[in-house]
Amino acid sequence: MSQSVPVRCPACRRSHRFTAPSYPCACGAPVTPPLDLDQVPGTVDHRAWREEWVTLRCGDCGLRGEWPRPELGCPCGTVLRIPVAGEEAAVPAGRPGRPAFRPVPIRTARDAVTAAVLYLRRLGYEDIRRADQRPPSGIGLAGRGVLAHVNPSARPATSRDVECLWLTAMTESASCLYFSLAGFAEEARDRADTLGVPLFLLDLTGTPQPLNGPADTLDADGS
Repeated sequence: MSQSVPVRCPACRRSHRFTAPSYPCACGAPVTPPLDLDQVPGTVDHRAWREEWVTLRCGDCGLRGEWPRPELGCPCGTVLRIPVAGEEAAVPAGRPGRPAFRPVPIRTARDAVTAAVLYLRRLGYEDIRRADQRPPSGIGLAGRGVLAHVNPSARPATSRDVECLWLTAMTESASCLYFSLAGFAEEARDRADTLGVPLFLLDLTGTPQPLNGPADTLDADGS
């Protein structure tokens, strides 16, 4: 059962009740961060990737997973970070942790975009949104320092599609990557290898599969 605790905002002194959220483990069991009642909630003054996640073990299967750290937004505008008990070290010192990727099944074009957004966030890209400049086909996504193209159609992406994405990213001094539901034509894969554009195949489970060397590197190392 989710834990509910009283929380007082240090800025406006308003009282709240906070209920710890639950997340599904890969085994299907819910994982709820145990809240530390002996510590005082801190305020979120700036965002840092490694501080956004907490590593916990599933009580049913024992699998370690990385979950969003509990937070509470006060109406006064202050964001409170709720202390967690039994937190484990997520990664070796000096490397930011990344959450386990939890795909969404793809049934529609919107699902394909959602899967791409979730994957981009897992890689460490922030502020993902629709790109201001619309691509000739498919859907463009943009984040801090990155552009992505999502092709949800039944047509494999062409070399022109890859080149358009690469050129747009060059003009904005951003990195880029391409997601396609139907894969890529052979010339598109060759061109992507030449330009260093990571290519990902979106399978129907919503899991992006790296298809070339740049994609393998990005998938392993993140942004």
